[in-house]
Amino acid sequence: MARPGSKKRIALFVLEIICLLLFIGGLYVYGQIDSRLNKIETPQLDESKIVTNVTAPQMTGYTTYALFGIDQRSKNAALTAQNSDTIIIASINNDTKEVKLASVYRDTLLDIGNDTYTKANSAYAYGGPEQAISMLNTMLDLNITDYVTVNFNAMVSAIDALGGLDIPLSYAEMVFMNDYCVETSEETGKSYTPVELPDPKPENEEEILGTYHLNGVQSVSYCRIRYTASMDMGRTERQRRVIGMMVDKAKTAGIATIFNIMDEVFPMISTSVSKTEILNMIPSLMGYNIADTTGFPSKYKFADVKKASMVVADTLEENVKELHKFLYGADENYEPSQNIVAANAKIIELVGGADTLVDQAPLASNEAGTSDEIVWQGDGSGNYDYNDYSSDSSYDNSSDYDSSYDNSSDYDSGSDYSGGNDYDSGNDYDSGNDYDSGNDYDSGSDYDSGDYDNGGYSDGDDGSGDGSFDDGSGY
Repeated sequence: MARPGSKKRIALFVLEIICLLLFIGGLYVYGQIDSRLNKIETPQLDESKIVTNVTAPQMTGYTTYALFGIDQRSKNAALTAQNSDTIIIASINNDTKEVKLASVYRDTLLDIGNDTYTKANSAYAYGGPEQAISMLNTMLDLNITDYVTVNFNAMVSAIDALGGLDIPLSYAEMVFMNDYCVETSEETGKSYTPVELPDPKPENEEEILGTYHLNGVQSVSYCRIRYTASMDMGRTERQRRVIGMMVDKAKTAGIATIFNIMDEVFPMISTSVSKTEILNMIPSLMGYNIADTTGFPSKYKFADVKKASMVVADTLEENVKELHKFLYGADENYEPSQNIVAANAKIIELVGGADTLVDQAPLASNEAGTSDEIVWQGDGSGNYDYNDYSSDSSYDNSSDYDSSYDNSSDYDSGSDYSGGNDYDSGNDYDSGNDYDSGNDYDSGSDYDSGDYDNGGYSDGDDGSGDGSFDDGSGY
């Protein structure tokens, strides 16, 4: 017969052993993560080159990062980096752990630095992350000091490690995705199986037909699509949707899967966030959730110049106010800094006045090099002629998505981008274009046209530079 208290001592001993094993296991996991973090490139960010508006508001209680997506195919020895055709501002509420994502449309006409006005995506190419961050800070009244840059090919490996994603597709998306898959497969060395197109072809090619299980090559190719009726606003929304789905899947993945993703993906990441900072964030990462997403600018018009279409915020001040409200819940008392007001006036002057702005823009051609790159200096010099523009094809931002796109509402009405059905693969994709798994993904509105060609980036010359910075598809 056991002596009194012996069972309690045995139970206590067992509990101590369990705690010890958990502690050892935690140290092992921590050690494994620590060693893998060494695979991330952490170049020294030249903080002296980071510019902010001195009068911009300081948003306490939030941490803001700049996320850049680059295309490995887009290289030019004359440039310091690739184009960042994906630009996402990530705002983290430090108390609630809610994350909000805002895509900056690649063709948005902004001062990318040194009083040079051109497409926003070129800032990274000409000054690396420092110049791209400075553009976001000075043009949007932000105070970003850290960034993360990811090569798009990293997504292929990560999605494959997660076992693929279930994504709703329209007929148009299937066609373009299959087309992009050829190049994505060649670039990554990974295989795929083309999605079988329905026969006969549906009358409404933009209507969602069903949910398809896609591997990494297919999912990344899906993120590259910008030639459907939704053009680049659809592309950036697809990217944010896939990011959300990856985050949700990663939260339920096993530790072996997470280690595999780290091994495959970390070598394709560059960031200014130190390893120590990342390690300190790990214990609370599971508590983060993507609460909402949008696009910038939310209200815009177009400046069509020499067959190149640029997105012009209508107005920059009002759009910056809306962005701050979205990212930080800024109240009505926030007023954009004088730098924003001056930039808006300069943009309107450079395009030839507000009356030259249009609600329509030409549909992007699925060919490389179909539009000239336009760069303007703040003094009005540069290779532009605002009287020389055309807009044969109609892309109307004043009506709904069925045959055009309404930038005052979200992928909405007309055909609801869901064909009247909910995007549903366990998560709800509703007609308001929300990706919902407890979080809303709302496109705002994006736009893109034409590939980026650095032949015209010349600080005021006639744009006859011989370098080509055209990725062939406008990733």
